[in-house]
Amino acid sequence: MGAGHDHSHGTRNERALKIALGLTTTFLIAEFVGGILTKSLALISDAAHMFTDAAALAIALAAIQIGKRAADKRRTFGYYRFEILAAAFNALMLFGVAIYILYEAYQRLRTPAEVQSLGMLVIAVIGLIVNVLSMRLLSAGQDQSLNVKGAYLEVWSDLLGSVGVIFAAIIIRFTGWQWVDSAIAVLIGLWVLPRTWLLLKLSINILLEGVPEDIDLPSVEEALLSIPGVRSLHDLHVWALTSGKVSLTAHLVNDPNVNAEAEILPEVRSRLAQRFSITHITVQFELTPCEQADATTHFLPSEPADTSAANKPDSAGSNHQGHSH
Repeated sequence: MGAGHDHSHGTRNERALKIALGLTTTFLIAEFVGGILTKSLALISDAAHMFTDAAALAIALAAIQIGKRAADKRRTFGYYRFEILAAAFNALMLFGVAIYILYEAYQRLRTPAEVQSLGMLVIAVIGLIVNVLSMRLLSAGQDQSLNVKGAYLEVWSDLLGSVGVIFAAIIIRFTGWQWVDSAIAVLIGLWVLPRTWLLLKLSINILLEGVPEDIDLPSVEEALLSIPGVRSLHDLHVWALTSGKVSLTAHLVNDPNVNAEAEILPEVRSRLAQRFSITHITVQFELTPCEQADATTHFLPSEPADTSAANKPDSAGSNHQGHSH
């Protein structure tokens, strides 16, 4: 992905986050006050959730700003990981809110309070409109950035909360069943928890430099080993700096009769970019596996590595593939 393309996505994401933050902050104040006045736990829990939405949007914005900083001598990969830290933090906040909602719902079921359903309904409908607008703003960026995805999930779960509050208000209005308010709050909490875990899991995988979810490592191995002139590979590592910025390093043992830089490297670059969208590549070519090679070495089953030409100096060495941001 080219620099201009990334910059365009980043600008759109930043603008969308700013507008969504303004909408969310304005409404959460009104919803919190309305929840106190109507004595609706579902409304108050939804307002608390919207507070985490606003915090998530603010953190996501800050992460984008920090992530724009250029790499320096201390952080040679730049500051992209701030977006992942923001996503992980948002997941933890969501988890805390879900637990709080479940606890408060349990307390309210034990000691029910009379809910003013009409005021609850009006406020929830306004909240639904705000959440729909925010979701539309963030929907495009959530596929390109885990940071934006975290904010999107926050708003999406709050939209569900607004729908739940509307549903509860209508039931209470026509039946008088006050317990429905707490029951809806429980459903909101239970809906949030698994999605929070998914976001946290994806964030932790990137922070631990795990293989990205959308990349199958055996397929990468097969793609490299099937390149003419490649005898084996080892020390293959694939990880993501942040969403959409994947890096790869590998040691390739090449046929001594093949010019690795002229014949193999262009094919490595092409296959990884076209099949896996990996453009930040570091490849070391060798005539025999280096001392660091271990059980992770993979040989072509029909053509074991030839060590007879190990001392030929013209095909061994390292090559650092250029990369784009």
